[in-house]
Amino acid sequence: MSRLFPLLLISLSLFFSGYVSAADVGIPAITLTEGENGETSYSVTLQVLALMTMLTFLPAMVMMMTSFARIIIVFAILRQALGLQQTPSNQIMVGMAMFLTLFIMTPVLDKVYVQAVQPYVNEELGVFEAFKVASVPFRDFMMLQTRESDLELFMRISGSPAVESAEQIPFTVLVPAFVTSELKTAFQIGFMLFIPFLIIDLVVASVLMAMGMMMLSPVIISLPFKIMLFVLVDGWALVIGTLAASFGI
Repeated sequence: MSRLFPLLLISLSLFFSGYVSAADVGIPAITLTEGENGETSYSVTLQVLALMTMLTFLPAMVMMMTSFARIIIVFAILRQALGLQQTPSNQIMVGMAMFLTLFIMTPVLDKVYVQAVQPYVNEELGVFEAFKVASVPFRDFMMLQTRESDLELFMRISGSPAVESAEQIPFTVLVPAFVTSELKTAFQIGFMLFIPFLIIDLVVASVLMAMGMMMLSPVIISLPFKIMLFVLVDGWALVIGTLAASFGI
């Protein structure tokens, strides 16, 4: 979390500096400045505009380029397997998924902060160079979690030429391949979670059928047993530990 405060301060400083300049001399047109090494930098006002535009894509980036999708899908399947419709609530599940995502993605965010954010703040890197450097840790993370078959599928669909290294794979191919792999992995974990609870449902339904109590819903009887089993085996710790281990943590 400490890495997020410098980013927030940078954003606020850029915003207020742009506001003051706009109040004094008016909002300038697109201003380009040529650096000594030939790099082109843009005016602060345009940088703030680009930053605000990028923030609109932040929710999609969190869901599609991090571990969030796998975690929230497993939590949803677990709730369905337990037979609980609204417990835990959607807000609690999303909050748990967000903080677990932050825990899993901390090494990646640390690399982005050290390699891209700090040099950009110290004016050692330009905007585009900082974005390019910041994309490398995310690319490495997604490549480790993406199946080769999914990469080949989207490379073939997009008609992209063959590449010699993973660095040459475009993000337009890597991101959908990563999401597809995450969906597969999440459903595999969810299937393994579903089996013990399904067995309890079958046993309870068979017993009720043998006793002639066909009018009684098996869900009402099996729900306490499933909750008790989940608590006795420390289910939340097992599920969260399994999810973290699936990312190599």
